[in-house]
Amino acid sequence: MKAVFVTEFGGVEKLRYEDLPMPMVGDGQALVKVHAIGVNFIDIYYRTGLYPAPPPVVLGMEAAGVVERVAPTVKEVKPGDRVAWAMHRGAYAEHAAVPVWLLVPIPPELDFQSAAASLLQGMTAHYLTHSTYPLKEGETCLVHAAAGGTGRWIAAAAKIRGARVIGTASTLEKEKIAREAGCDEVILYTENDFEYETRKLTGGRGVDVVYDSVGAATWEKSLGSIRPRGMMVSFGNASGAVPAFQPLALSQKGSLFLTRPVLTHYCATRDELLWRATDVFRWLIEGRFRLLIDKVYKLADAGQAQTDLASRKTAGKLLLVP
Repeated sequence: MKAVFVTEFGGVEKLRYEDLPMPMVGDGQALVKVHAIGVNFIDIYYRTGLYPAPPPVVLGMEAAGVVERVAPTVKEVKPGDRVAWAMHRGAYAEHAAVPVWLLVPIPPELDFQSAAASLLQGMTAHYLTHSTYPLKEGETCLVHAAAGGTGRWIAAAAKIRGARVIGTASTLEKEKIAREAGCDEVILYTENDFEYETRKLTGGRGVDVVYDSVGAATWEKSLGSIRPRGMMVSFGNASGAVPAFQPLALSQKGSLFLTRPVLTHYCATRDELLWRATDVFRWLIEGRFRLLIDKVYKLADAGQAQTDLASRKTAGKLLLVP
């Protein structure tokens, strides 16, 4: 089968599109024929070695397809089932062997591309707004990269929770996208100091929580945008890893809480996974979130897809198809 993988960490030139053996189906696994693959920043982190894994490293944490074969003891899915998954690496391929507890049934109303484009980012938004900092009606959050794939999901999920959403974006075009996703106000960070504008929009108080996927470039001003005893949720490194800091800074900024969550810890059981995935798919079907697929690439063009994602010039989801 064809797959995209790395044997050496580094830039997109390290990506290899070549044949690999068909995955073996182990106990508790299913072999899935992949129809659509989500492209995410975590794929870049594995490619560069920021997230270590023993080579060869087949990239991709999110996909949708059809079950072809299951291990003898598997009862959760059967051949022919339409399924999607996140949180299991190996999606950049024509086939993948996936633990069945991670496979989510795709509702008949959704196609493969919609499922692959929504699960990882949608469930991320779900756990951030429903569990990491469970937003309450009337609270205010700041969402960075609000026109991006995950940012749009967070804005929509926050509005479902009844929160006021302030987003940041780089252009007028992206401001429009962020507002359509649910942002009440959007700060153009390329033209304005988002910390100053956030304080201004909240009457000097600051927001209850910042959802920050950008990392190094926004770290200091994000901390300065939060009310006393509010929470800083750092969940990504799009501009680079957050620099080392002293915990004393949290007290100086108002006894802030800081967390660096990951999806796997918030989908630790199948029941929790299905709760989040079912809500995400339901939001799509009910029209509470408008899916925006920016571009679909061939699997062989994974390098270009990752380059485009890292440029932060895209809006919405990028997909690969085998």
